Amino acid sequence: MSLTKLHVKKGDTVKVLSGKDKGKQGKITLAMPKQGKVIVEGINKVKRHSKPSVNAPQGGIITKEMPLDVCKVMLVCPACAKATRTGHKQVNGKNVRVCKKCGEVIDQIK
Repeated sequence: MSLTKLHVKKGDTVKVLSGKDKGKQGKITLAMPKQGKVIVEGINKVKRHSKPSVNAPQGGIITKEMPLDVCKVMLVCPACAKATRTGHKQVNGKNVRVCKKCGEVIDQIK
């Protein structure tokens, strides 16, 4: 796969649009632009059986979050708390993301 620019970043709150966790919200813990996937906190959990190892001497069943396609999540605007598409605008010489519903700047300006 080629490197693609994602519409969401690590730390963004997103809403899941499809799949078993449809409608749930969570925070992005890891973004993988090369694969076009994101890992969302508390979403898309699976159980894996693991053998005893140095890191986990007990072994057993481990629950972990698996990646979701980035097209299945939508950014939740921190200002209006609605799932929204994003636009781009220049503020103080920097490109920032803007909420399409309320027009507020999503990225923190420093």
